[in-house]
Amino acid sequence: MEILELPIEFEFNGQKNYIYPSLIILNNELTLVDTGYTNFLTLIENEILKNGYEIKNLKNIIITHYDDDHIGSLYDFKEKYPWINIIASEMESKYISGEMKSERLIQAEEMLENMPNEESEFGKWFIQQLKNLKHVSIDEKVHDGDMILDNKCKVVATPGHTSGHISLYFPSVKSVITGDAAVHENHELVIANPHFCLNVEKAEQSLTKIKRLKAVNYYCYHGGTLFVR
Repeated sequence: MEILELPIEFEFNGQKNYIYPSLIILNNELTLVDTGYTNFLTLIENEILKNGYEIKNLKNIIITHYDDDHIGSLYDFKEKYPWINIIASEMESKYISGEMKSERLIQAEEMLENMPNEESEFGKWFIQQLKNLKHVSIDEKVHDGDMILDNKCKVVATPGHTSGHISLYFPSVKSVITGDAAVHENHELVIANPHFCLNVEKAEQSLTKIKRLKAVNYYCYHGGTLFVR
């Protein structure tokens, strides 16, 4: 089994940015973790191909949580590759499928009411981005402690950034895919964007939880991989 980070470069507000979805290779089958923003399908496809793998072997997509930079291209992947099995926590699946209004959208609408004028344009744009996300049904709903991917991957509930956020632990290779439960900053794991955490206290507890796993590799969606020596 192998885990690869997929560095995806893009521009936002004239600045160069990166995100790092993960690709899990197991028994010649591929599992992608998170799908970037809307219209990132080609960027991610190209990165997979660059690493010598074929998209026809993409069996699963795991979504750590409902945020536009993580599920933006999920609909496009499912449309283009309908055989893909989509996995998410039971709680997040309600937002991804459109069964319930997302927590992030509720939060953004509440924050807009108190935003100063100079920030409100961004707030309105962000709300529209969330409203434009296309809903996708989840094929496999998971819970804390579930073993998936031939029992090689343990689902770890890491609420705080969102209520149903999950991270993924791989005991055999001492690795964690963090989603937004942790970001890599200055050679450290820290919580992602505390200002947007739905529950900062739970986010801190989740960060402690994944640090206690004593992994050697932490694959962070923001900041890239942290290798713990």
